[in-house]
Amino acid sequence: MRSTRTGLAIASIAVIAAAGVPAIAQQALSWTPCPEEFGRKVECAEVSVPRDYDDPAGPQIKVAISRQKATSDRRRGILLLNPGGPGSSGRGMPGAVGKLAPRGVTDQYDLIGFDPRGTGASTPVSCELTAEQQDVTKLMPYPAPDGSITANLAYAEQVAGQCAADPNLPHVTTANTARDMDRIRAALGEEKISYFGGSYGSYLGAVFTTLFPERSDRVVLDAVVDPTDVWRRVWQFWGPANEERFDDFARWAAQRHPTYELGNTPQAVRQTYLDLTGKLDITPLAATRKPMSGNDFRGRTRGALYGDESFPSLAKLWQAAKLADAAKAAEARDELQLPDDSQSLPATLWGIACNEASWPRDPEVYRQDVARDRKRYPITGGMPSNVWPCAFWPHQPETPVAVSDRGQPTVLLLQNRRDPATPLPGAVAMRDALGDRARLVLADQGGHGTYLTTQNACASNAATAYLVHGTVPEDDVTCGPDTEVPDARVASGPKRDELVRKLRAAQFPF
Repeated sequence: MRSTRTGLAIASIAVIAAAGVPAIAQQALSWTPCPEEFGRKVECAEVSVPRDYDDPAGPQIKVAISRQKATSDRRRGILLLNPGGPGSSGRGMPGAVGKLAPRGVTDQYDLIGFDPRGTGASTPVSCELTAEQQDVTKLMPYPAPDGSITANLAYAEQVAGQCAADPNLPHVTTANTARDMDRIRAALGEEKISYFGGSYGSYLGAVFTTLFPERSDRVVLDAVVDPTDVWRRVWQFWGPANEERFDDFARWAAQRHPTYELGNTPQAVRQTYLDLTGKLDITPLAATRKPMSGNDFRGRTRGALYGDESFPSLAKLWQAAKLADAAKAAEARDELQLPDDSQSLPATLWGIACNEASWPRDPEVYRQDVARDRKRYPITGGMPSNVWPCAFWPHQPETPVAVSDRGQPTVLLLQNRRDPATPLPGAVAMRDALGDRARLVLADQGGHGTYLTTQNACASNAATAYLVHGTVPEDDVTCGPDTEVPDARVASGPKRDELVRKLRAAQFPF
């Protein structure tokens, strides 16, 4: 097998050179066992990449990668994986995807994870945040209970100044991460990359296949980001999207009113939420580690809307808040997974958001938008339109890559109709940008992410058929609220729910 791969690498370099694309020298990788939590079959290595691609011979940084090898002699290549974020570590994805994906996928592909530049075990970036500055309700900037954003403005300006001290942070962009992916491809001795990415990873994959269409193989983008107006408008879509997705939970909770007593109609459940946030805004509930404020409660609710498997834990959190039971509230909050407290995660998130898009500099823009959204979209309380450090960012943003229809490889888009984080208009915009290169598979369901994380057989099996057999739908596909079990390694039950929760937790970590 080793001699075959070496021959393939030499042949691929020749093909790329003949096509007029500069070849990249293949690096000698040193594979070692990954941390145990990644899985027994997963091994890790590092790839060197330029910090600045305008100066490729200049300072180099490290990108940490992982690999779970194909399980049969029918191997057809690599499947590069990205969970999203921006800022999420991806080295754990091969183990998680390997446990959820159909055997046809794991038989044919080496599953490759990586920590994008700045994150995880890659050369890190940091804004040197204090513990107080890492509060989730500041990272995701919820306004004060009275709607004031004065504290948010001060926070954004302060941390933007702290971020300026990191010399690597100006080079954290989606385009540079896509170029790193091509370096990973070359280091592995592969001619092309097949790719599965969700949430922000959908935008990263679209940028990669735009910059490197000749090096793209089978590309699946899940929970799709709008590539035409990054980044502030992407966050602002959370307002209406969470209102729509909240209704799914409200119906679910109303049907279980005898168990949770949160309201016997969806309208009553909504009122319970508004009552509880108002109550917690005034008097936070004492709980383990820190009190639960109204904004913390809003954030936990928003995160739980990513997947139906979190609804029972969310209902327990509401029930505990209603009863002012601090112990049960802390238990339920832990079930909903607290965010990673690493320094690199928020720094990378801000690097992507601020380095490749212009944000309004006038504080009045944010004040007006927050005041409007608090009335229109009370579930998120004005957070999606609030100010980010980008309003005070010290570096000049670059022009984002214009995702285009150039190139031949088909891109399969998977999208839930009621996604709270990357709503349907984003997938439609991506479909338009990719043109005839793309097919959209739309599932009539809620939640963030479709492939491997839902029970929608229509959508999930379409992705599997494409990855395994190269089968492309003739046109866009609309799937109903399918409850048939899809072709998957772990089809149902608590074990699957736990794997899904871990996979979703990386898609947007706050």
